[in-house]
Amino acid sequence: MASKLTRSDRAGWLMALPGAGLIATFIILPFFLAFAFSLTNQRLASPNPTEYVGFENYRDLLGLSIFTLEPERNEAGDVLVDDDGQIEYPRLRKFTRNNPDYPKLQGKREWFSWQSGENRTVVLASDVVFMKALVNTITFVLVVAPVQAGLALVLALLINQKLRGISLFRAVYFMPVVVSIVVVSILWQFIYSPGDGLLNNVLSGLTFGAFQPRDWLGETSTALGAIIAMSVWQGVGFHMVIWLSGLQTISPTLYEAAEIEGSSKWQVFRYVTWPGLRNTAILILIVITMQAFALFAQIDVMTQGGPLDSTQVLVFQAVERGYGKQDISGGSTISVILFVIVLCISLLQRWLTRERN
Repeated sequence: MASKLTRSDRAGWLMALPGAGLIATFIILPFFLAFAFSLTNQRLASPNPTEYVGFENYRDLLGLSIFTLEPERNEAGDVLVDDDGQIEYPRLRKFTRNNPDYPKLQGKREWFSWQSGENRTVVLASDVVFMKALVNTITFVLVVAPVQAGLALVLALLINQKLRGISLFRAVYFMPVVVSIVVVSILWQFIYSPGDGLLNNVLSGLTFGAFQPRDWLGETSTALGAIIAMSVWQGVGFHMVIWLSGLQTISPTLYEAAEIEGSSKWQVFRYVTWPGLRNTAILILIVITMQAFALFAQIDVMTQGGPLDSTQVLVFQAVERGYGKQDISGGSTISVILFVIVLCISLLQRWLTRERN
């Protein structure tokens, strides 16, 4: 018996070896190399030798400071105001450039600020572009994950019926998934095109000309939202199929019992359908989150991070710095930070969705 088990284990390991080797070569090893590069000043092409810099790259990306600016006052102590009646403050660069009295502010730039009475509170960042990319990525995940999952569930419920021609609808809903994301991004560029774009024409027609055409990808207020809408549309079919597979594993006898009891459609969904989809929901939540954090192709094709860094995201930043600016250490640092964020969120999702006795 022992020899048979040993031979079986040996055969299993031999079959798993090619896959394990590929994972180690293209996932595990690159991660450790990225972490090692993040502790250096490594550049893609530089005559200078690589030096160990510790966690300096992390400080350059994650450094934040909060500073309060007090208003300018005249000799009598009155607050000075400009011609528009706005309170005048000293220039921020007076404190952030070559001022030994404020060492923690050196090299930082203003990220955002708010008014607090007469004082102005300013949040400074060592790397404002990275902070914008971090916020945009988190915003993208928080919007896409629930919207895409919810819409996919609605579509799955609609097509999970025995009707003539229902397979056609399944194919139509799934079709955007099989099209390359680059092709989809180019097509949606035409849809979002300013002036005579399809979206502008449709909205203008629906409002009888009252709607004024907009540059959806060229305005900071709409660029990220436009990419979110396109991403939800492109990926919803894939998650619809996963929901559909979960729906088809629920026993029909449960629905028959609910019908006999006179349950409403909402009660059937709440007490029969949704509990039966628990494991499917966990899978979809994790998959959508991972895909959302990997946002890159849409940004690279449609906006290149603009306008005014309003669509910068972490993966695009990592690639742009690592290859565009040849800053391997900076790109590696962003990749490690992204890995830690995704890992923490995955562990949190796993804990929140764990089985409870």
